[in-house]
Amino acid sequence: MQDRTEEIVRRLAERAEDVCRCYLSNGRKIGGYWIVGDRRNAKGRSLYLRLNGPASGKSARGKWTDGATGEHGDLLDIIASAIGADRHVDALIEAERFLGQQRPAPQPTKRYRDAAPAMLFAAARPISGTPAECYLRSRGINGAVAAEALRFHPRCYCRGPASERCMILPAMLAAVTDNDGRITGLMRTYLNAAGSQKAQIDARRRAMGALAGNGVRFGPHDEVMAAGEGVETILSVREAMPSMSMIAALSAAHLAALNPPPQLRRLYIALDRDAAGANAAARLAERLGALSVETVQLTPRRKDFNDDLINDGAVTLARQIADQLIADDRERFIGAHGR
Repeated sequence: MQDRTEEIVRRLAERAEDVCRCYLSNGRKIGGYWIVGDRRNAKGRSLYLRLNGPASGKSARGKWTDGATGEHGDLLDIIASAIGADRHVDALIEAERFLGQQRPAPQPTKRYRDAAPAMLFAAARPISGTPAECYLRSRGINGAVAAEALRFHPRCYCRGPASERCMILPAMLAAVTDNDGRITGLMRTYLNAAGSQKAQIDARRRAMGALAGNGVRFGPHDEVMAAGEGVETILSVREAMPSMSMIAALSAAHLAALNPPPQLRRLYIALDRDAAGANAAARLAERLGALSVETVQLTPRRKDFNDDLINDGAVTLARQIADQLIADDRERFIGAHGR
């Protein structure tokens, strides 16, 4: 039975994305992960499952972790939850049935997938004067954004859920880079024509490429930086501290896995106030502590710092954040603006 189980788990991992599309249909692919609410296919973003990686070990493809509960497992656990299996053998039978089905058409080559984010970003233009700038202004974000981080594409493809039909929509593009500045992935935020809000579609954000460990970077690497989940969250914190360099990891799961720049000595973690955000911050702090990097949590009054910015304004937000900073950093990054 043990050998049979190990073989089935290995074969499921080889078809990790197919398994997710079948049993975790409320989720979606973001970079090299499948993101969904939980192992029972709830809508949300707490559970992340590796679609790539080695055949075995902690970071193997097919392994998953629920950022809200701390649960983890493999694809056989996902199938067991999907069918409500009380017995291990029932999950094995369902897995064998799935593996006996015909495989879908081949996906694009790895070389193309690796190059695609940089190619799409290069085809876009700076956000100044575009609907992407209007969108950020509607979120209370008025500071300038370097073209190395965000750009605008007026005609970005978007495949509809459960459909082969492609739509063409304007989109704000956020470049995901590694510590050496290489573009490894891209986040597309689809907008309406005016940029006054996100497009009225089910999945308004789509990721491509390698996000794990990387992020959207605002400012050069420094000994003191901040990191958080969403681009809007980080840009809201930058409204209060425009001279502090920051990284948007794009999700709670990716925040927990952030790979710090080598010169980093202190990181402020801008929380989202939910279970997944708190769990991600705790895991990131534990990892960075082992690397002798100090971490300090920044907590918003509402769900996230963008909500605080929209409701309270930049000056009040700066004062709120100033109270949570170490004294030297308060003088350096906020000064009189936060008093």
